[in-house]
Amino acid sequence: GAEVRRVREGDALHEKAKGKTREGAEEKLTSGDLLSNRQMYHLLRAAFPGVQINTEEHVDADDQEIISWDRSIPEDIKRQIQPKLVQADSVTMWIDPLDATQEYTENLRQYVTTMVCAAVDGKPVIGVIHKPFSGYTAWAMVKGGSNIKPRSSYNEQTPTIIVSRSHEGKVRQVASQSFGNETKIIKAGGSGYKVLSLLDVPEANQEKADVYIHVTYIKKWDICAGNAVLDALGGRMTTLAGEEINYTGSDGNEGGLIASININHRALVEKLVRDKSAQN
Repeated sequence: GAEVRRVREGDALHEKAKGKTREGAEEKLTSGDLLSNRQMYHLLRAAFPGVQINTEEHVDADDQEIISWDRSIPEDIKRQIQPKLVQADSVTMWIDPLDATQEYTENLRQYVTTMVCAAVDGKPVIGVIHKPFSGYTAWAMVKGGSNIKPRSSYNEQTPTIIVSRSHEGKVRQVASQSFGNETKIIKAGGSGYKVLSLLDVPEANQEKADVYIHVTYIKKWDICAGNAVLDALGGRMTTLAGEEINYTGSDGNEGGLIASININHRALVEKLVRDKSAQN
């Protein structure tokens, strides 16, 4: 997070295109992505050499830098954590060194997060979502504690749905057909930001939504941390068909996603599936 903030505030983004998404949108790459990635990757590699690490950005095999860090755990967090021993080869780490790069280049800082997730046998177990420009960090561990909680109430009948800024049109059509024209749509950048919109975040510029929907292909490092956080708090993140997302194998999730908490998730999925079938 410090690297992401330093690059943006120093106005030395060195922005360039790294390719296009499946939908034809240009993907951006900045110094913030690369320097954050370098820190996160080497920190985790030094601490947990037996664990597989999947990250959004390329890591130079010749770069053997060792990142030192304070491995002590603050007392308030230590009191909450309920550790579980697992085999290193069952763990896969997913790093997103800078979520919402497009918004980062546009200086829309509220959407930017850095995220890391630990999955065990493909199931997301630990999620950390950090907002570099406010310093806020949310973390949760399945059956192991958290520093964040759900909001007190959600609207299940006409939910406010948060969607990608670049795919708003597609989701608006799906949402209006499934939940009615009164359904409010929030456009936002970054999957981390969207997951936080479902929770009780003590920040004025964090919008509030009831459901997060993404209708196209999405990379697993974008969603693993949010999936773990929601699972730990009793929420759900699944494909649009209601299937659990497995965090091994390929780095992409083909089935879109729907995320919610303290709402009947199965009913949401059934509504989407039923309406999609009716359209076909």
